[in-house]
Amino acid sequence: MRIIITDHVRKRLRADRQAGITAADIVGAAAGLPGRIPAATRFRGFSAASGRVFDFVAKDVEIGRLVITIIGK
Repeated sequence: MRIIITDHVRKRLRADRQAGITAADIVGAAAGLPGRIPAATRFRGFSAASGRVFDFVAKDVEIGRLVITIIGK
């Protein structure tokens, strides 16, 4: 499945609160979710390669899985 990261997410990745989280971490977490996500849903407790814990909001659209925002812990 194709993972689409929004410009909003790319902007948030530059913030201090999301330091240590990469686009590859987000793609891996989003691709690992089984099933279909018909409505925007928050997924909690993922770990980046750096050890930083993060949540993200995703939704399935026609062209793939859209990652709407990211929340660093």
